[in-house]
Order: sequence, then structure tokens, then C-alpha cells
Amino acid sequence: MNNIHLQVALVIVIYFTLVFILAQAKNNNSIVDSFWGPGFLVVAVYTFLQSQNVGTKGTLVTLLVLLWSSRLFLHITIRNWNKPEDFRYVNMRKKWQGKNPTLQAFLKVFMFQGLMLFIVSLPIVIANNTPNQNLSPLNIFGIFLWAIGFFFEVVGDKQLKDFLAKKENRGKLMTQGLWSYTRHPNYFGEALLWWGIFFLTISKVSELFIILGPMLITFLLVFVSGVPLLEKKYKDRPDFIEYSKKTSIFIPWFPKK
Repeated sequence: MNNIHLQVALVIVIYFTLVFILAQAKNNNSIVDSFWGPGFLVVAVYTFLQSQNVGTKGTLVTLLVLLWSSRLFLHITIRNWNKPEDFRYVNMRKKWQGKNPTLQAFLKVFMFQGLMLFIVSLPIVIANNTPNQNLSPLNIFGIFLWAIGFFFEVVGDKQLKDFLAKKENRGKLMTQGLWSYTRHPNYFGEALLWWGIFFLTISKVSELFIILGPMLITFLLVFVSGVPLLEKKYKDRPDFIEYSKKTSIFIPWFPKK
């Protein structure tokens, strides 16, 4: 780990400590979800401003992170505004009762997310510090992947929001639009856009370690905090059982007849 990575680690610790203080003031640890996206913007802006190799690649990555993180922050914050603490964090409080729940939250929620963010943001750090700022065909392919991923995340979220806003859809399952090709278009989009950032950044073999970023976010979404939680929530619903028989769980594909 070189100097810039140590600096980024310190910036992330400070950032999530401030978010933690805000969460304790509001007695709501779930606000950390709103600040997940902006954390990447903090890393992008910091590494961009301190870089001695400002150029096309770093500028593009920083702008793409700005676009993605701003949209995600607004989406999650508006959705959760004035709502009680998310059930996941409520369950954590219950689990930690009598075991210093404040310290547990700081370490297991905020600092843990900080660690995840540090790993996922590795391509951002390299993009803003690599001397090779020229775009190769592989880098342009990364922009293409990012655009597809961003489309799936934004449109998937918008379609779900519009569906749930209609009274006649209350209690119903969203199976239309992008949701007819994958049960989790927003999660698929999230993973794909980070693979896009990876391919946009990579320029030499010695930078291959940054693949840990998209690999980690894909693993978390597919096996830990994304897909599994929702699949478990709906697994006993007859309409979801029928839906799952026809629709791909993650990677979009044509629905089965």
C-alpha cells in the first residue's frame, strides 16, 4: 500500500466517523445507506485534486462517479426521508443489546462500510494517479459498460418507483419493464457500472489488483446484502415463485414462456 492509498484510507475513516456522529444524533444508523454513494465521490474528488497526473482518464472517472453518486444519494435519501430506521439496523440494535451497541455500530456498520468502500474505490484511486491518461479501446469499452450499468440502475429504480406509486399496485409484485428480464435490474446495473470503471481505468498488468473493486461489489450484491435479502423476503409468495420461474435472477435474459 503506497502513500496515496494510506491517505484515502484516512479520508474514508474521517468521512464515515462524521456520518456515524450524524447517525447517533438522529438515532438512525440506516442513514449510512444515503452516504454510501457520496463516499466514492469524496475519494474521487480527493484523489483528483491531489493528483500529479490529471488527465482524460481520471477526469472521466471522477465525472462518472459524480453522476452516479449524486443520483444514488438523492434516490435513497428521498425514498427514506422521515421514515424510521430500516429493519436491518433495528435488528442489529436488538442483537447488540447489552454489548455496547454504539461501539458495535461504529465498527460493524460504519467502519466496515468504510473498508468495503476502500476496496471498491481502488479503480478510482488508480484512474486519478496513473501517468497513462490516454484512452485505449479497452478503456472505451469500459465507458460502454458503465453506460449500460447506469441505464439499468436508473431505469430499474424509476420503473419500480412509478409502479409502487400507483394505488392499484399496492401489494403487487413488479414484473414489468426491465424487471421482466432480471429480478434485480438495479443491482445488476450497479455491478456492471463498477466493471465499467475497472475497464475504463486499467492500462497495465501491474494495475490488475484493482479488479478487487468490481469483484467485491458484485459478490456483495449477488451473495450478501443485495439479491439474497430480497429473495428471502419474497420467497414464500406464490406470485414471486411464479415470477422467479420465468425471470433471470441477476443477469438480464429473455423471460421463459
